[in-house]
Amino acid sequence: MRRERPARPEDDRARDRRITVLLTTVMGVSMLQLFLVGALGPRLVGEAGISRTVIGLTTTAGFGVAALLSPTAGRWVDRLGARRCLVALLLLAAAALALIGSASGAPMLLAAVALGGLPQALANPATNKAVLAVVEPRRRGAVTGWKQSGVQLGAFAAGFPLAALAAWIGWRGAVWTAAVTAALVACWAARALPPDPVPAGGATPAGAPRARVGRLALFSFLLGCGIAAVNTYLALFGAERLGLGPVVAAWLVAVLGIIGVAGRVGWSRRAGRLDRAEALLAPLAAGACGAVLLLDAAPFASVLAWVGAAAVGAFAVAGNAVTMVAVIRRADPRGAGRDSALVSAGFFAGFAAGPPLFGLLVETRGYGLAWALPAVEFAAAALVAVPFVLRARASR
Repeated sequence: MRRERPARPEDDRARDRRITVLLTTVMGVSMLQLFLVGALGPRLVGEAGISRTVIGLTTTAGFGVAALLSPTAGRWVDRLGARRCLVALLLLAAAALALIGSASGAPMLLAAVALGGLPQALANPATNKAVLAVVEPRRRGAVTGWKQSGVQLGAFAAGFPLAALAAWIGWRGAVWTAAVTAALVACWAARALPPDPVPAGGATPAGAPRARVGRLALFSFLLGCGIAAVNTYLALFGAERLGLGPVVAAWLVAVLGIIGVAGRVGWSRRAGRLDRAEALLAPLAAGACGAVLLLDAAPFASVLAWVGAAAVGAFAVAGNAVTMVAVIRRADPRGAGRDSALVSAGFFAGFAAGPPLFGLLVETRGYGLAWALPAVEFAAAALVAVPFVLRARASR
């Protein structure tokens, strides 16, 4: 009789690497539309006749839907399982990207981006649920950091290869290429992830304390306001105020994205080793405030735009990953989708609110005053997170 070979540690590590790559890709695809609209902003304004205000409203449409649907999406994930929801979100993302590439005007563009809000709502609950189901506890911080960095890899993809592709085959062709990629990743997820358990009824188990989740959600709202404004208008700022060409201006978004990857992975690893991961949030938000001030000073020395974009990636973008580590560390695996969704709802609401306010300030007062808005939002986020630091010190 043939015996089955027991799983070896190398097999577990290989499995973790495959799952990490898949979840990282899923996170990148789920929010790729945001970064494409931002990176292709100069082309959309110049070639498609989309106004700068509408560019900001696209972000509001997508993330407004994501914020409204996030609590419901969290319950879906807890009931249906990570695999089903991940495949669904990838197919929805592919459909939204295809519609964006087919948009003939502002109304159709806004409707297509609004459809993309549903996969955004599913992304954090479904990927967090997958981490809890597949990854052993000591590796969860690192895996969470990598999969959250997928969002910034999406920013890099939008700002560099897809923006370059748009210069060759047009912005529509670049967006359609992203849509095909999302559909292929859906096929990969269906094959790579373990089957979900049979959907169960009954009450959802209690999650983390409401006050703690509420504070994380408020922090995420303020953080999202600032990050979304920077993501959406950074390339346009580079083109209009710094005199950069469309492709080079998009590289600012790519720099933010690639440094954001390193920031999310590095800070999440550190958060995973702390008893209270949320103690890192206040200093990260304070660093993000300083980064935006560098962007504001960039017209006097253009190199500051590159330094500021990198610093936003290193501090602001990392803050969102650390909040997800904090949620996973304290969540009941059966109700992790709900807790993740509530925190994500705050982040998405910030993404919906931030760009239109920034765009209005740009239209009426110029970039000089507009950059003060995300700086204030990041400073307020740091103040919201101060009690986490105080509790961490008191528990030592």
